[in-house]
Amino acid sequence: MTFPADAPPADVQPSQAHAAFVLDIEKPVPDALRGAVLALGNFDGVHRGHVELAHVAVAMAAEHGAKAAALTFEPHPRSVFRPDQPVFRLTPPAVKLELLCQAGLPLTFVLPFDRGVAAISAEAFVDDLLLGKLGAAGLVCGYDFHFGRGRAGSPEMLQARAGVRGVPVAVVPPYAWAGEPVSSTLIRIALEAGDVTRAADFLGRPWFVRGVVAHGDKRGRDLGYPTANMHLARDCKLRYGIYAVRMKIDDAWHDGVASFGSRPTFDDGAPRLETFVFDFSGDLYDKQVDVALVSWLRGEAKFDTLAALIVQMDADCVAARDILAKTPPFLP
Repeated sequence: MTFPADAPPADVQPSQAHAAFVLDIEKPVPDALRGAVLALGNFDGVHRGHVELAHVAVAMAAEHGAKAAALTFEPHPRSVFRPDQPVFRLTPPAVKLELLCQAGLPLTFVLPFDRGVAAISAEAFVDDLLLGKLGAAGLVCGYDFHFGRGRAGSPEMLQARAGVRGVPVAVVPPYAWAGEPVSSTLIRIALEAGDVTRAADFLGRPWFVRGVVAHGDKRGRDLGYPTANMHLARDCKLRYGIYAVRMKIDDAWHDGVASFGSRPTFDDGAPRLETFVFDFSGDLYDKQVDVALVSWLRGEAKFDTLAALIVQMDADCVAARDILAKTPPFLP
């Protein structure tokens, strides 16, 4: 992958299909990248509402003979203002870029967010960054998009200020699914409750995590259930419990069952995701995989004996296989 500028930080490396440009407010943007219709937002989760916003940007770009791109912020602004209360990120930066590409935005401008950027006035954000540096041919934002110092900038202000320069601005209204508003906040709440089905409804796909399989304590192998172990982000607030899952290994999805939690039967240790992949015997150590959570099975529990734990694990596998057999297969 060749980037149009210096390669982005390691945590925002895109997939092969996606191009990312990390903005430096002190440096110009290459002419070849200017003049896009920009979809603006944090895009955490890239849920159904975000996809609708991307589609509006793509349609506006086609109307004006321009390309469509996204403008997003990293890290999440709340992590800057409240570092002691980090936001539960639904999608790490690299995954967010990949999903934006799938939504129709193959180029994303990433604005590194810090207190200096937060201090830029709303007027300067529009005039100097969006219209000046990026030369936006159009702008698309959600109804609740706020920006600039003190979050003083609003969609109405964006429309008025860009409109004077002849730049169209589309404001996307609240997006509802099955009669409920879709938001990253509600998805987080669903995941914190273990309701991965509800989260998937809002996302438009199962919620998944990406990570590298690490060596564990090998207890699962001794119990007859070897697991692939992953450490999730420290801000992850997924409910501890057992889930029916699918794991993506080398571009192919495999059914399985996973436990996320502290293993109270053994050590009450640091939380990790342990996935048993059905009918699979390959070596997964140090391999990057995706684990999509399909359905909640039960809460984490402590067992008095290993025999009782194995009986429950057997039942969990039966339940997971039944659920996954009724769930359409995922595309690679």
